[in-house]
Parts: sequence; structure tokens; C-alpha cells
Amino acid sequence: MELSCAKPIKFLQQPTSSAWVEQAIAHLDTILLDHSHCECKAAGVALNLMFRYPSNAKLVRTLTAIAQEELEHFEQVNQWLDRRHIPLAPLSSPPYAAGLKAQVRSQEPHRLLDSLLISALIEARSHERLGLLANHCPDPALAQFYRGLMASEARHYGLYWTLATTYCDRDTVTNRLEELATVESQLLSTLHPEARIHS
Repeated sequence: MELSCAKPIKFLQQPTSSAWVEQAIAHLDTILLDHSHCECKAAGVALNLMFRYPSNAKLVRTLTAIAQEELEHFEQVNQWLDRRHIPLAPLSSPPYAAGLKAQVRSQEPHRLLDSLLISALIEARSHERLGLLANHCPDPALAQFYRGLMASEARHYGLYWTLATTYCDRDTVTNRLEELATVESQLLSTLHPEARIHS
């Protein structure tokens, strides 16, 4: 299966493996259900950061827009679940998000920086993987849906990066991003046995 991306995805140190694509295409219903969970969690992350840093006006404005868009995507994915007669249901989480969250330092401003950069990395990986699904999904309409979401994911990871450079100097941001990107790739180096967007 040919999986080469048109160009490397900014921020990511390692591309997604062909094994993930094969697993995802073989379990599209599970991937769609997990995608629904991911969009809801992404909105929650944006809201939680707004509540944690309510005096940061630029952060609040930016994350308000991101949260609204993530909830719109949540609804759109749920419409696909309805079309394919997939009931909403809980799913176990792979170690990806928890592994990244464990890297967040407790003291400010490190906590804010790490939270923003981890969100940027997750959005960057989502952008990459939705693109792979768009390229390999056997359902043309679903493939087109994934292709339509890619621009949003790219915009989101750029916005999180911009926020990080707003509140911390660029060299600090760049160095910390490289450290976190190494962890992010390591977390995906072994394929999770169950199909997930981030596994």
C-alpha cells in the first residue's frame, strides 16, 4: 500500500506507519466512533484551557473559535455514525493522549507552554491521519468528508503554535516542541491492538 504523503507534516518527527492505515481501513466503523470521541475531547481541551487561563484574552478568543469548530466536527462525525448505523458507545483509550499529558510540567509558564504544544502535536497528527484516510478510504463520500476536515486540523495546529509563541519566546517553544515531538513519535512507534485515530 502506497502511503507517502505529499509533504512532511510540520511538527511531526515520524510519519504514520502503513500498518496503522491498514488497521484503520479494516475497522472504519471503529475509527469513525473514535473520531467522534476525539472531536469531543478536542473541544473539551480548548474549553479547559480557557477556564484555566481566563485573563489571557488572545488565548480565550482563539480557543473559543477552536472549541466551536471542534463541536461542529463532532456533530458532522455523528451524522456519519447515524448513516452507517453505528451507535454511540464508549471506547477504551490508547496510551497516546495520556502519555503526552504526562509530559506536562506543573509549574507556570511551562504548564501553559506544554499544554499548547501537545495540542498542536495532536492536531498535526490528526491532520496527517485524516489525509491518509481520505486517500485510502474505500467509501468515496467518506473520503471526501475526511479531506474536507484536513484544512481545519492544519489551521488548529498552527493556532496552538502561534499561541505558544505569544506567551513564550520562540527558541524556548522550538526546543520544547522538539522534545515533545520525540515523545509523540515514540508513543506511536508500536501499533495499538485496537483501531483508533491516535494509536
